[in-house]
This record gives sequence, structure tokens and C-alpha cells, in this order.
Amino acid sequence: MEKVLKPMSGYLALLISIILFFAGVGLFIYSIDYSVGLAVVAILMVLLSFFFMKGLMIIQPNHSRVLNFFGKYVGSVKENGLFFINPFYSSQRMSLRSENLQGQTLKVNDKMGNPIEIGAVIVWKVGDTYKAAFDVERYLEYVRTQSEAAVRHLAVSFPYDNLEDENAPITLRGGGEDVNHILERELTERLAPAGIIVQEARISHLAYASEIAGAMLQRQQATAIVAARTKIVEGAVGMVDLALKKLSEENIVELDDERKAAMVSNLMVVLCGEKAAQPILNTGTLYN
Repeated sequence: MEKVLKPMSGYLALLISIILFFAGVGLFIYSIDYSVGLAVVAILMVLLSFFFMKGLMIIQPNHSRVLNFFGKYVGSVKENGLFFINPFYSSQRMSLRSENLQGQTLKVNDKMGNPIEIGAVIVWKVGDTYKAAFDVERYLEYVRTQSEAAVRHLAVSFPYDNLEDENAPITLRGGGEDVNHILERELTERLAPAGIIVQEARISHLAYASEIAGAMLQRQQATAIVAARTKIVEGAVGMVDLALKKLSEENIVELDDERKAAMVSNLMVVLCGEKAAQPILNTGTLYN
């Protein structure tokens, strides 16, 4: 598991390194004409200053270092600033900032077998530096691969729309936030072994594949036309019924069944027709 370390400040170590370096250089110059032993001490002082400098570590905001000591995990440093650590530690830089992953547009089949194009945008960041560094190989590549797999699984789990599956509770086109939440949950499960936190996941591109896009567009248009015609007919029937009732209640004109049938026919043609009706003025009697 991740272990967060708080190493000592590096300013004192930096000061000691500078003092040792310049003191060693000055002592070496002084010892040239006097003593070989002092020259050896001067060289050791310079080497010791480099040793201290090797232990200095600068961490930028929203970055971290994963520390190892001869293959053994020591801990992770997440604070920013100048620090001093054991010079024998090896460190691995790791960003803690949120990153965007714009996935490529994938061509897959939906639940009904229709080829579609789908893509997603994922916002993620490293939450557990130990898992990201040691539990997976190259966590950046792991995020890309698993994100693509999650988007593919989402596409095959739901139909594009409910034209073929009218009982589908969720569709890719009409699911909205529900589809995004499902994608977030699956990404969270897939990326948990790498210590990745999924902050947001959204479908950025969704369309039928080019080979069936034209046919599906015609089908959608036909469905819309049928639905619109159904509403028009329902409204026309209601208006005809209202007209007959008003004529009967107010005794405007008495119509037998044949005349009522003719009137209903004419009204339905006028109300349901696509073009405006051409009025005909009857100057004779009702029965002429």
C-alpha cells in the first residue's frame, strides 16, 4: 500500500553542500604547497558535498516522488518544495494533476448488432502512487487501453436507440447522464488496480457507421412521419366529433347518416391533407 513520507527540509543540506564544496576547493588550493594529507581531505570534502547534493530533491506542486532503496519501496513524497532524502534512494517522478484522455473514435457494434462510431473523454488522475508505479506496467498505457475496453463494452451493452428494441430502458443516444455514470463506474473498476481516480467520463462522439447511416436516417424520418400522422389523425377525429356534436346540440342543421358520413369524410380530408383544401361554394339546397 501507498506510504506517504515527509522528508526533512533540503535547505540545510543545500547550505552544508555549498559550504563543504567551497571549503574543499579552498583547502585544496592551500594544500598544494604544504601537505598531501590536506589535499586528500579537501577532495573528500568536495566529494561529500556532491553526496549531499545528490540527496536534494525538488517537488513541484501536484507532483510526487516514489522512493526505492535498492529495490524496496520506501514511500511516496507528495508535498512540494525542496527536500533532502537518503542519497542512495532512487526516485520516480509522478504527476498528481488531472489529465484529459481524448479517446479515439471506435467502430463497434451496438447491442442490436448495428455498426456505430463512439468516442469518450475521460478526466483522471493518479490517486495511489504505489499502485501506479508497481502494480501495472506503464500506467499511462494501461489507462488508455482499459478506457478503450470500457467504451467498447458500453457500446455492446446498449442499443444505439429504441427503434429496434422499444423496451430498452437505456439507449446510447437517449441515455444521457445515465450512460455517462455507467461508463464512470466501469472505468473506476477497471482502473482501480492502477490507483487511478476517474473524475469524469462522457461520450464525446456517437453516430451510426457510414455504411448504414443513410438507411438509419431514412428509418428515423419514417418513424417521425408515422408518429406525426398518428397525432394528426387523433386530433382530426376529435375535431370531427366536436363538430357533429355542436351541430346536433344547437340544431343548426339536421343530417342523416349518409350526410354525416359525407361530412366526416370531407372533414378528415381537409384536416389530414398535406395541402390546403379548395373550398367549393354550394348555392343550391343541401340535397342538390
